[in-house]
Amino acid sequence: MAKTNLFRHASKTISYKAGETIFKEGDGGDVMYVVVSGTVDIFLRGRHMIKLDEGEIFGEMALIEQDHQRSATAVAETDVVLANLNRERFTFLVHESPFFALDVMRTLAERLRLANKILAHDIEA
Repeated sequence: MAKTNLFRHASKTISYKAGETIFKEGDGGDVMYVVVSGTVDIFLRGRHMIKLDEGEIFGEMALIEQDHQRSATAVAETDVVLANLNRERFTFLVHESPFFALDVMRTLAERLRLANKILAHDIEA
């Protein structure tokens, strides 16, 4: 997965304890997150999709899609510290940093491939 160091020293962070739900599939969303420390598990339709570590982003789809709904569930696997970005900051970074925009696109493409595998398995079952 693409990782970013842009938020390594973010002053605005939020913490979750191991096992806490960060957001659920279908929830509204107006921020994306970067894992500053710890590990986050992402679930799609109740099935484990991916484990995210320091520097990885998630929740970006809610900022890109029109309906702003979460497409998956995010749960803190360990105690985690997250930096969050609102739509305004996200848009600024996409505009000002082509590398950030490419990282987001790579992440979306990789997760789309994973989601397709998970959903294809559900259809076969």
